[in-house]
Amino acid sequence: MSGTAVFPAIVLGDRFARELPELAIAWRAERAPDPRLLVLNGPLAERLGLDPAWLRGPDGLALLTGAQLPEGARPVAQGYAGHQFGGYSPRLGDGRALLLGELADPDGRPVDLHLKGSGRTPFARGGDGLAAVGPMLREYVVSEAMHALGIPTTRSLAVVATGARVQRETELPGAVLARVAASHLRVGSFQYARATDDLDLLRRLADHAIDRHHPAAAAAEHPYRALYAAVVDAQARLIAQWMLVGFVHGVMNTDNMTISGESIDFGPCAFLDAFDPATVFSSIDEGGRYAYGNQPAVGQWNLARLAEALLPLLADDEQDAVAVATELLGGYAPAYRAVYAAGLRRKFGLPDGLPDGLEDAVAGTLIDQALTQMEQSRVDFTGFFRDLAAAARGDAEPARSRFLDLAAFDDWLARWRALDPDPDAMGRVNPVYIPRNHLVEQALAAAVDGDLDPLHHLLAAVTDPYRARPGFERYADPAPEDFGDYRTFCGT
Repeated sequence: MSGTAVFPAIVLGDRFARELPELAIAWRAERAPDPRLLVLNGPLAERLGLDPAWLRGPDGLALLTGAQLPEGARPVAQGYAGHQFGGYSPRLGDGRALLLGELADPDGRPVDLHLKGSGRTPFARGGDGLAAVGPMLREYVVSEAMHALGIPTTRSLAVVATGARVQRETELPGAVLARVAASHLRVGSFQYARATDDLDLLRRLADHAIDRHHPAAAAAEHPYRALYAAVVDAQARLIAQWMLVGFVHGVMNTDNMTISGESIDFGPCAFLDAFDPATVFSSIDEGGRYAYGNQPAVGQWNLARLAEALLPLLADDEQDAVAVATELLGGYAPAYRAVYAAGLRRKFGLPDGLPDGLEDAVAGTLIDQALTQMEQSRVDFTGFFRDLAAAARGDAEPARSRFLDLAAFDDWLARWRALDPDPDAMGRVNPVYIPRNHLVEQALAAAVDGDLDPLHHLLAAVTDPYRARPGFERYADPAPEDFGDYRTFCGT
């Protein structure tokens, strides 16, 4: 690596550090002893005005690991609090991460350039501040798959192997993830600010969030109420979209819920194979708090914690503030139901407006019956909807073969077909390819051993998820029966 990196026309803003210094600790990344690029998101780099060829070179690697930064950059570790599995921790923060600064997207809006696995910070709380190759590549795969599915998410720019070794259950190769986000403001950011009893800080944080994410709130009669309502709506929509593709986040702590409405922190996440609302993948979620079917309720619980942090800004009198917050939080459930119900109708190929009041019957009865049968027969969630589109075209056998109670499914199928479902519309919303858990594990294991081909093949499938392609059949297949009781780990 060159002694002094050259940064061609790269500007990293310091707005967060400048406007909210109480939530930022100036810090630098640990130097990677032998950086080696594993994967680079060329289209995203170009979108941000970064040259992919330059990023692949030694100076680019210096940026992607935080070793050297453009003049004027002020990297910081961000402070936040959070409820972790329901228990409040007043001081969490970026223990192994750094906000390098803000880039501008093509519309001129600031986006964070952020590192994960870049070394210990004052928020590390005894951790080593490092990350391993496998978990960082998992975040790359899942975040880019979520983006391709049209779900708001942080994006992955690159994963760089550091050349260091990381001690977990065994010794593993180290890596740094470079990711991009609308911001890294979290519910936990507001919890941290509120805990300081500094009303000016809380107000500045809210103003910062309004300006970056919900600018319409600035013109409202009560801007901070409008901010809270906007976050409630954004999260309701986000979690509904998770549910529609079978995504299980795995660690929905309040420090992992963004103010922007983007998905963030893909640690022990996974996608459903068999449909079961009780599905839990995370090895540390022993009580099933963050099970697939619990995610909507957990989202509402997290937003209640945000309301508690915002109370001083919602009304002068605390009792009035609680009443305002309760009313605004009441918008979560109908917003979630509206997005989820409409999404389910699209997945089943049914139009939004059915005649003679059938819309409620479809949403409340026919679809619920299908989901019940899917759960009873442990039907593959993603594959079923593609097979169901084939049934709408006349070939019911692939879908039918997934069920144990054939008579019950045949009865349901006849009633569904009578509503004239649209198979082409189903193809536009039901993915062929998701990050299948067994394929993710195979790709990560191979990458750790130095073979990146399975990773690139998997990425080619999941970043173009709606178009079936010859040669990609295995990426649409469910997990083999011997895959077993799948468990994921957060990587720290």
